[in-house]
Amino acid sequence: MERVVQFTGPRRVEIASREPQPLPPGHLRVRTRYSGISAGTELTAYRGTNPYLTRTWDPEARLFREGAAGIAYPVAGWGYSEVGEVTEISPELAGTPGLPAVGDLVWGIWGHRSEGLVPVERMLGHTLPAGLDPLAGAFARVGAIAHNAVLAADLHLGEDAVVFGQGVIGLITTRLAQLSGARVTAVDTLDNRLETARQYGAEVTLNALADPVAERVREATDGRGADVAVEISGAHAALHEAVRSVATGGRVVASGFYQGDGTGLRLGDEFHHNRVQLVSSQIGGVPPQLSGRWTVERLQQTFLRLVAEGRVDVKSLVSHVVPADEAAEAYVLLDERPQEALQIVLEF
Repeated sequence: MERVVQFTGPRRVEIASREPQPLPPGHLRVRTRYSGISAGTELTAYRGTNPYLTRTWDPEARLFREGAAGIAYPVAGWGYSEVGEVTEISPELAGTPGLPAVGDLVWGIWGHRSEGLVPVERMLGHTLPAGLDPLAGAFARVGAIAHNAVLAADLHLGEDAVVFGQGVIGLITTRLAQLSGARVTAVDTLDNRLETARQYGAEVTLNALADPVAERVREATDGRGADVAVEISGAHAALHEAVRSVATGGRVVASGFYQGDGTGLRLGDEFHHNRVQLVSSQIGGVPPQLSGRWTVERLQQTFLRLVAEGRVDVKSLVSHVVPADEAAEAYVLLDERPQEALQIVLEF
């Protein structure tokens, strides 16, 4: 039987069992080994705050429409960071360049389920690099999100950057910004995450509950402010402080998934008076100015190469490997006691 993690309502999780489906033409069957839980986007579905639960996304108009929900409970198979073994390939795909072989370990997106039926176009070139720990493959997507934010920041050698939020994606952002030549200040409300941020390349760490962040950033930059801030936590108050922290004409990359109204974000203050650039970064695409050279696929491949080369350490970010049947406890931990966890990975 196939097992699928699903949300049956806000903060309700169950493991559903289903009969395996026949393999459609043009697909691969992949038996899941690991599936990483997103502590950002995914928790919005778990908590019931995701906009798709109350509105419908119109992909042609690029607008959310009021009046109907785009998805409804039960929400099955959420997740976008999977690693597994190819167990079956549709026979007409034989000879396709870049096609994984039966028995290969692959990475991709098929959700929190014990096996995925994945279209071939999403699996070409997705064989896990030789020697790479399979757990690392579960970071391809989250690493790409961080990489995308750093590209959107348009960092230059010697610039000052502030990264707000030091969860998994924020820590990777800190590391990638440091690799790009920036002097990084990391901001969070949890001291243990700030300690990890130092290990990931942050030269300065600030606790947003204890430190006046914008003032400290300006003091450290001769009153100028940071060149760039990346906000990755999804908190409106953090986005406001990011705006306050950058120089006149500085850039703020909003890469968090913000929920509800923007309480605490005052756009008539520093944003208006300092002519701050506010840029959205979302993994559905790359920065427009780079679209001729970069793609989301390249982001993922590049990040895994950086991991394989030892330039980014992701394995130490895994705080818990949890049997998939205990997924409900994993979500409670992330939701109620985030200070105790970083990356939680479900094991099938």
